[in-house]
Amino acid sequence: MSGKSERSPKDMAISLLVLLVPIALLLAFYRGFLGGDQATTVDPAPAIEQARSANVFPVSQPQGLSGDWKTVSARYQTVEGGANLRLGYLTPEGRGVQLLQSSVPADRLLPAELTSQGQPQGPTELAGRTWQLYTARGNQQALVLLEPTRTVIVVGDARDNELRELAGSLR
Repeated sequence: MSGKSERSPKDMAISLLVLLVPIALLLAFYRGFLGGDQATTVDPAPAIEQARSANVFPVSQPQGLSGDWKTVSARYQTVEGGANLRLGYLTPEGRGVQLLQSSVPADRLLPAELTSQGQPQGPTELAGRTWQLYTARGNQQALVLLEPTRTVIVVGDARDNELRELAGSLR
């Protein structure tokens, strides 16, 4: 019996090719025909209507955003100390942004949403309202609007101009 393997590098390459070709074809089919790279969009209207019906805080929704903004999540829920309306968006640049409107007191809400490291960076005027720019978790930043009956947070890893666009569109 010889110590040399009876399989050549060519045989191994052919075996790998036999495995990789079907995987590549399935991936191409998934992306090309099934829209595998497209975000799943949702209709935010039921969650917004539920929040309005609860009448816990005034509910705003974005107006005038281009069709390139995709709503990818929408949920209204009661939580300890109040209620939250969360709307998740994919920006035109493909980054994630969350719009949170809440009746939870700001002193409890901000540390929970922006982490304890979230610090105010100064005021900014948007659509006639004074928002606070905050640092948030990781590489995210946030715009925070403090009102007597609600707190509005626009947070994400989107660029500053996209955060401002979303916050400024609220009516």
